[in-house]
Amino acid sequence: MPNRTKKSILIILSEHGFWGEKLVCPLEVFDKAGYTVTFATPNGRRPVALPASMDANYIDPAIGRSMTSMEMAEKVKKIDKSPRLDNSLNISGIMPEMPYFSSTGLLRDLEAYHKAKEKTKIDILSKFDAVLIVGGSGAIVDLANNQRVHDIILAFVQMDKPVGAQCRSVACLAFAREVETRRSVIWGKHVTGPCREYDHHDGTRFAGIDFNMGSPPYPLEYILRDATGSSGAYIGNFGKETSVIVDYPFLTACSAADSFLTGQKMVEMLEKELRRFGW
Repeated sequence: MPNRTKKSILIILSEHGFWGEKLVCPLEVFDKAGYTVTFATPNGRRPVALPASMDANYIDPAIGRSMTSMEMAEKVKKIDKSPRLDNSLNISGIMPEMPYFSSTGLLRDLEAYHKAKEKTKIDILSKFDAVLIVGGSGAIVDLANNQRVHDIILAFVQMDKPVGAQCRSVACLAFAREVETRRSVIWGKHVTGPCREYDHHDGTRFAGIDFNMGSPPYPLEYILRDATGSSGAYIGNFGKETSVIVDYPFLTACSAADSFLTGQKMVEMLEKELRRFGW
């Protein structure tokens, strides 16, 4: 694919397990487009693929079939061992933490927080043309309610640059809010994400944690319906093979089957000024 200006993508991954195909396919699209890619995790630890996403024999109970082909399983195993995932950008090291409001120096602490956040946006985040938050159950643990990740999302929105999120990571968009208004950044927007019918009854696990949460801790569909408000919409596309929605600057995707289309549509957002797709 011709590319006059080399683009740079920030890809955020959970340290507690990403779904392999949701990284592999967009990454292949970005590589083919000649983009540079930087990986980031909450604390700079190396991200790992969820074991089920490397297993072609794993049957997803919500859809009643395997989600991973033999070819994709091998690709995921390869990226999981790849040095490309070494030395991920440490989000906690570049984005400040909002102070507690019980801080004895709250006013000065808030001033310092806002100053550091703006510096990160200018010095680091402005170098990227888009951000993609990769899906998988690990996002529930360390991305969904991560204030620093929320601030990265808000920074890209302020810079009018594409923000992509897949599957469980779409929760990050719902919870990204300016502290003054408390209104979700996707208010008035059209988004997709896992619908109630695709939620597991049991078996939500995370890499590096010997713990079966059972079902997901929250029905993401309900959160997204509330977060988009009366002028926006949640679009689940239950029963359809793919569900990818572009309502600029946001690109949201539901499942592993959407992974290639996710990368393709993000490239179109950057190269062809795509502003709307799927609704």
